[in-house]
Amino acid sequence: MAKPILPPNLKKGRGALSNNTGRFESHIKEDFDDGWDDPDKYPAQIATQLFVDSAKTIITYNQSPDVDFDRSINPYRGCEHGCVYCFARPTHAYYGLSPGLDFETKLFYKPNAPELLKAELTAKNYRPSPVALGINTDGYQPVERQLKLTRRLLQVLHDTRHPVSIVTKSALIERDLDLLIPMAQQGLIHVCLSITTLNANLARRMEPRAASPKRRLQTLSVLAEAGVPVSVLIAPLIPFLNDCKLETILHKAKDAGALDAGYVFLRLPHELKDLFAEWLNTHEPLKAERVLHRIYDSRGGKAYDSAFGTRMRGTGEFADLLAQRFHLAMKKLDFPGLPPFNNGLFNPAICNQQMDLFY
Repeated sequence: MAKPILPPNLKKGRGALSNNTGRFESHIKEDFDDGWDDPDKYPAQIATQLFVDSAKTIITYNQSPDVDFDRSINPYRGCEHGCVYCFARPTHAYYGLSPGLDFETKLFYKPNAPELLKAELTAKNYRPSPVALGINTDGYQPVERQLKLTRRLLQVLHDTRHPVSIVTKSALIERDLDLLIPMAQQGLIHVCLSITTLNANLARRMEPRAASPKRRLQTLSVLAEAGVPVSVLIAPLIPFLNDCKLETILHKAKDAGALDAGYVFLRLPHELKDLFAEWLNTHEPLKAERVLHRIYDSRGGKAYDSAFGTRMRGTGEFADLLAQRFHLAMKKLDFPGLPPFNNGLFNPAICNQQMDLFY
């Protein structure tokens, strides 16, 4: 099957350039212009749609050796930030939707997430350990301003004195300083700002609805000055697009108050391979071939290798060089490191005492 090609104005403010069918569908759809379609029938832009995700649990557990947490909470599926490189895009295929434009325009939210979290934290067999909030997709994306799901989850964690880490690209996290500051004072919070580039033009094209790089550095500084332990994550590093600024980002993050830093080499699982190649050939046509060749060289000749131990860093000469540059920069800048979490304050009894917590 084929559908009319989407006019350029419809994609304004979006990262993906197409909306091709996910890998589980029996019929494949792709953009195609046969000359008969009327572009006037399209709206000026693609509106964001919200759908309820009827979740039965909220804490997801993992045994991955590549991350420093064994549990996570994701109040949203899909992300309006529209980062073209997002590793979570292929998950939308499980819903019969496209990892392309659908991922950033058809969002699912879990309205009962705080209630589910209360129930799971008060279970008799639950044992506290730092939980990562908003890992698959950003918990502070634009719709959070209205839905406030992340804030309500954070309130539960605050009240039960449960440790939590947050990764975000959004300045919206500043809204919740009233919760973050007391949690920081008790050793219950780490915040990580994801900064991919310092080039505002590249950021606008690559992650169109995320906060600007300058604004993210400002948020990092605001959190640090408030006493919230904060780090920076340079993710993803993309050959010939942003890897040349690795040391500069680390330097500016340290100056802004970051206590630690990390990086992730670009991952292109499933449909993301074609989505990113399409974006490259449109926005960086002179670099596209070099970028893709270097990515494949660093993944054993593939777009992605999911093997533990190398999936976050890649392999080969280029990946090794990135690792050496990162470790040398970290040594020179002398990041002090994040303080340890405090697991000893957890008190789930508060959940049973506040029946009207969310009203």
